[in-house]
Amino acid sequence: MNISGNTILITGGGSGIGRSLAEAFQKLGNNVIIAGRRQQVLDETVAANPGMQAAVLDIESLDSIRSFADMVTEKYPKLNVVIHNAGIMRPENLLAQPGDLAIVDATLATNLLGPIRLTSALLPLLEKQPKATIMTVSSGLAYIPLALTPTYCATKAAIHSYSQSLRYQLKSTNIEVIELVPPYVQTELMGSAQAADPRAMPLKEFIDEVIAILKEKPDVTEVLVERVKPLRFAELNGVEKYEAFFKTFNDAVPAPH
Repeated sequence: MNISGNTILITGGGSGIGRSLAEAFQKLGNNVIIAGRRQQVLDETVAANPGMQAAVLDIESLDSIRSFADMVTEKYPKLNVVIHNAGIMRPENLLAQPGDLAIVDATLATNLLGPIRLTSALLPLLEKQPKATIMTVSSGLAYIPLALTPTYCATKAAIHSYSQSLRYQLKSTNIEVIELVPPYVQTELMGSAQAADPRAMPLKEFIDEVIAILKEKPDVTEVLVERVKPLRFAELNGVEKYEAFFKTFNDAVPAPH
């Protein structure tokens, strides 16, 4: 991926990893458009970063994605990078909430269907560019699931699988596919406490390492910071060690009451 001179769309760009990526890429000389559900958050981000642009997108809605893609195609004909960062993460108590699928439906729509639908809608535009990039965002939890958030982890495992298939199908095109695999990062993905959790990787450190990897390895297909590698490669230690790691990892987390 060329890290400058692009027109970049970042979903979920008003907060957390999305906003920090947007700001980092803008400083590197890219034209950045952020998208998200909350107009106020988008406005605040744009106000703090002159030159950045924003557009409202309800990533759960197929109709919203279609109209959004039409707008982007018309307004930003040079768009050549899409970063699928929008996501939600909610705890689920599967015993206490049988039949309550609201969290499941929202998580699937946002984390999995949204990126797939938006990719499909924007592929014709990306194919017109001399060089284009689709960056998906999975998680270390795609490889070691956190039982507290089963649907979230399932969507991230699916995004990893989808990224591999998408990369293979696009191998003869001008479009590269990069998978960004975050560890536990200090954002508000699961609430304000996460942003100050000392167990999580500081957001700035994460973004700095991601940008460094993209600079040093322009042909990278998976962006893996050091903090995520124990999760990403846990299965290489064999079934017994993997199962022990999974148990220890999840036993350390409070039950979903």
